[in-house]
Amino acid sequence: MSRRVPIEPQRVDAPLTQSATFLILSLTPDPSGGSTKTVRSVLSKLSDLAKNVAIRDLNAAFACTVGIGSGVWDAVTGGLPRPKELHSFPEVKGGVHTAVSTPGDLLLHIRAERRDLCFEFERQVMDLLGDAVSVVDETVGFRYFDVRDLLGFVDGTANPVGPAVPDSVLVASEDDSSGEGGSYVVVQKYLHDLKAWKALSTEKQEAVIGRTKWDNIELEDAEEGTQQAHKSLATVEDDNGEEQSILRDNMPFGSPGSKEYGTYFIGYSKRLWVIEKMLERMFVGDPPGLHDRILDFSRAVTGSTFFAPSSTLLESIDPE
Repeated sequence: MSRRVPIEPQRVDAPLTQSATFLILSLTPDPSGGSTKTVRSVLSKLSDLAKNVAIRDLNAAFACTVGIGSGVWDAVTGGLPRPKELHSFPEVKGGVHTAVSTPGDLLLHIRAERRDLCFEFERQVMDLLGDAVSVVDETVGFRYFDVRDLLGFVDGTANPVGPAVPDSVLVASEDDSSGEGGSYVVVQKYLHDLKAWKALSTEKQEAVIGRTKWDNIELEDAEEGTQQAHKSLATVEDDNGEEQSILRDNMPFGSPGSKEYGTYFIGYSKRLWVIEKMLERMFVGDPPGLHDRILDFSRAVTGSTFFAPSSTLLESIDPE
């Protein structure tokens, strides 16, 4: 009787750290297949590369998660079955604001308590990948005070904790054997108009977010059929009325010198439709026409979807 090989997930549940790098890459077109072969080889050894960096400071909570885009899934995995829900990020166009869809074949979500460890790991990986990839976007995030975004509010309050984390983010074998141990990942880069935001009174800012600014207390929902706060529109229920959780590892980023301020949204979920429904509620509105008012101050400039397969699957794709 054969013994089933245990599935080892990636570190999608790694704790929020002081620093993070979000790296979006595209594979270089190569009719000979050399680029794909290089990428497969590097990704299959990613856990060993991570150990080489993590060992330098075991207290720094170093972790890296890699996501693979729909367009290159078949090539990068060598034709392994596709996760059921995997597809490219669909543009969400509301009456006023649009969640844009932008290119991206690979996502590297690198995080640690030390910025230098993130830098060193990225350097080693990019040296190995060489000309097989090009950089679409690179964003360096940082923890801001007590886990606040640059709008001044605590971010990630609704995240699952403890045993609820794997239940919310990891695909189970009974749901989809092709995606077992993996997680869908959606990323968006938002730029903030802080001048306009700061022109609002604290009470009006709290009404937009749905929480108090200082002590993070949840406010009552607005009446049904009226404009809802961000925290309400970002809450998704299934057909049975059960609330669906996702894991957000959002990070602020920016540069006062260039007057760029933003939030990098990254959401992990075992069900891609949950994040897509959340974005629909935000950009189209619920009811339609009443969009999330945070979008009047935060503009989405990127949008990509990936699937973070299990470490077990990644290690199996070595072309050698």
